[in-house]
Amino acid sequence: MRYAAEVNARALIEAVWRAGGEPVTIHPADPADTDVTARLARFDGVLLPGGGDIAPHRYGAADTHDAVYDVDDLQDAFDLEVARRTLDSGVPLLAICRGLQVVNVALGGTLQQDMGGRDHEHRHVVHPVAVRRGTLLERATGAQRTEASCYHHQRVERTGAGLRVTARAADGTVEALELPDARGWFTAVQWHPEDTAHRDPAQQGLFDALVRAARTRL
Repeated sequence: MRYAAEVNARALIEAVWRAGGEPVTIHPADPADTDVTARLARFDGVLLPGGGDIAPHRYGAADTHDAVYDVDDLQDAFDLEVARRTLDSGVPLLAICRGLQVVNVALGGTLQQDMGGRDHEHRHVVHPVAVRRGTLLERATGAQRTEASCYHHQRVERTGAGLRVTARAADGTVEALELPDARGWFTAVQWHPEDTAHRDPAQQGLFDALVRAARTRL
């Protein structure tokens, strides 16, 4: 390409496509200059994907850890507004990795900026997570225990208002969140289901559930 590009991982797009959805990437724009609610109104569902770290000042941190990387203030502002407006409107929402952290921060939660270096972070790791029974996550994956492909060095510290933890790793890391009082279908996972969705029905089930919820809402 001759210019910089805005892209999403092909594995992510293919997982949505397999579920029967038509994936579209939305250009980030300053919420002060654009009507985010109006932009979202043309879509039947929203997926907040992984990405760089959220600027620590967004959740009230006074300092920035040396491990924080790829902060994009415009993307932060846009994603946080997308999370708030999507939850307010009841549009189905699936949040992945950074997306989970965005929702948590949007609802007043905080993040641990670094989990303690290479010996403690969840990068290039596939590990089991325990799924809480009776949750949207359990219904989507069809499992109470699933193998999660992770790539993150940060995690939820304090959960945002109304959020409930629906999965954890063995070390206690929050691996999934839901909002019991949400107006529409919503679940968030700290791992990357798109990594293994092509061969793991439990992971593909998350994308299937998002598209199914979008169709039901029509």
